[in-house]
Amino acid sequence: MQIGLKQLIEPGLKPLVNESQQFIEARKAAAQGKKQPDLTTPSGLQEAREARKPSGRLLDRQVVESIAEADGRKVPVRIIKPKQAKPRGVYLDIHGGGFYLESAARGDTQNAHLADALGATVVSVDYRLAPENPWPAAPDDCATAAFWLVKQAKSLFGTTRLLIGGASAGSTLTMTSLLRLRDNNLIAPFLGAVLQFGAYDLSGQTPGGRRYADEYFIQAYVGKVANKTQPDISPLYGDLKGLPPALMVVGTADILLEDTFAMAARLSAAGGEVDLRVYPEAVHGFTSHPTKMGAAARQDIINWLKERLDSSALV
Repeated sequence: MQIGLKQLIEPGLKPLVNESQQFIEARKAAAQGKKQPDLTTPSGLQEAREARKPSGRLLDRQVVESIAEADGRKVPVRIIKPKQAKPRGVYLDIHGGGFYLESAARGDTQNAHLADALGATVVSVDYRLAPENPWPAAPDDCATAAFWLVKQAKSLFGTTRLLIGGASAGSTLTMTSLLRLRDNNLIAPFLGAVLQFGAYDLSGQTPGGRRYADEYFIQAYVGKVANKTQPDISPLYGDLKGLPPALMVVGTADILLEDTFAMAARLSAAGGEVDLRVYPEAVHGFTSHPTKMGAAARQDIINWLKERLDSSALV
């Protein structure tokens, strides 16, 4: 397992840390005194979702809305192709939002940038949200999109080279998708997985899992499930052999730091190739922040994904 602890190897990172801290403090100050919506009520949940709707910014290209279908299941997906003519791979993006917020459309701008940087098509899955659709709806939908790509990527996009990744809940669902792919002998086309600050123990039985055991999303997503150590819920407890190389990204100020360390250790112990990048004083979700720290992490992710594509001999 390769660990990149940036505050130890990059002394020049201090200005980025300062800017990141200033951004967080400004955001806290703006939120101070504002009443937070009650997520346990329909109106409060709707208010929270409205606040996280896509900005409506126009892209410089068309976003194709399509349906992924596999094994009798269907799920909406959004497809963004790179500006260059022939994609050299396909990246399956699984959005975050605690299993109950956000949508694939919210990531359009960032996914368009990723598509151009990689020269790859980005497919983002609009999985069903809790609490209206609790587990296993979300992992079913994400696995459907992944299975569909394995079977259709060559005919639809001209390539069999696949990548996958997500942030927060999207990272958790990336892991459950990989386990389902592996168990169905469909894992081979996936060259790598990007796991950004995921929650890997929703049972709350490990030190990392206990740090967020009281969060709303646990009740919304798996509140009625007795055994939350099932790998399809808490992938930390799964058999992690036979998975593709993983880039794990987290900040030292993230509540999911310990969970990330635990998953990195288990992946490595299972024989997996793990590149763990830890960013100083970075909070949960920092890779989407308009800061130099966020930009540095995004570039690290792009560089890592490029290496996976460059080193592959697959068509």
